[in-house]
Amino acid sequence: MKSMLADYGAHTLNGIQRYIPDKEPKTYLYNLISEYPNRGGKGFRPGLCIAACKAFGGKEEEASHSAVCLELLHNAFLIHDDVEDESFFRRNKPTLHESTNAAIAINVGDAMQVLGLYPLFKNREVLGDKVAMQIFLEVQHMVTESVEGQAMELGWRKDNTSTLTEADYLRMILKKTCWYTCIHPLRIGAIIGTKGKINPEKFDRLGYFMGTSFQIQDDVLNLVADGEKYGKEIGGDILEGKRTLMLIHLMEHCSPNELAGILQFLSIPIKQRQQAKAHEILEMMHAYGSIEHAANTARYLAGAALKEFYTIFSRLPDSEDKSLIETIIIYMINREY
Repeated sequence: MKSMLADYGAHTLNGIQRYIPDKEPKTYLYNLISEYPNRGGKGFRPGLCIAACKAFGGKEEEASHSAVCLELLHNAFLIHDDVEDESFFRRNKPTLHESTNAAIAINVGDAMQVLGLYPLFKNREVLGDKVAMQIFLEVQHMVTESVEGQAMELGWRKDNTSTLTEADYLRMILKKTCWYTCIHPLRIGAIIGTKGKINPEKFDRLGYFMGTSFQIQDDVLNLVADGEKYGKEIGGDILEGKRTLMLIHLMEHCSPNELAGILQFLSIPIKQRQQAKAHEILEMMHAYGSIEHAANTARYLAGAALKEFYTIFSRLPDSEDKSLIETIIIYMINREY
């Protein structure tokens, strides 16, 4: 799996480089476009797009422009997320706003979003106008859902909301994570592979189960993983006040006094929050079974994703790309960083 994702990731990264203008200003703009993509990452989005395309009979080069678009937008989202979350590290290095400043980082993210539009235009040359327009609308929907989900999460943190339920969290993750991490990469790849002759909605349940499983497990690993392997500051989600499934579960089950202490901590500006208190909240998550509950939920959702995968892909010929999608789902159950 990692070898195939690395190959598809390298192919996509080469494509990104072709879209970066060779002109000024370079130091604080164009030289920084490839900063996050060059740091690595799992490459799920371009990998799923290309694998779905090939599993349905398409060719890798037919999905190249769409994969580049997805990866540019993903890394633009990461840059903006890091600024909004006031994060310190991304993939074992300082976040872009920490190594430059917030204004420069935001501008680089904006530029990546703009550059991500041109590959969609280039799709016309390879796929024809009809399919290219279909993919454009897929991306438009994907971005809309993602920013709506981000708005939900940022609003909860701004209002220091404490009355959320698991259903609220899953609705937010559907919007913020699932559409752009799994649902639309699968949909776009299948549209390309079938030359538009497929109903893309058949992938929505699969992508939802995959995306929620991935995000919940990622949130769990933020608390318990090996920091060097994981690539982010461990416990950063607590310091940032993210309404993860673990925090929501804890706030639903802890005592009124404990809840008051958590909310008081989360009312303090992020950079003034103490690591010791974050560690205390982490211990409470362990004590109330919040982390175990989240990990079990992630495994359950990954199992549901496998069932959906077999329903959709069982009629397709066996191939490395079909197996890759299955392996990604299994990896989501077992990943440790």
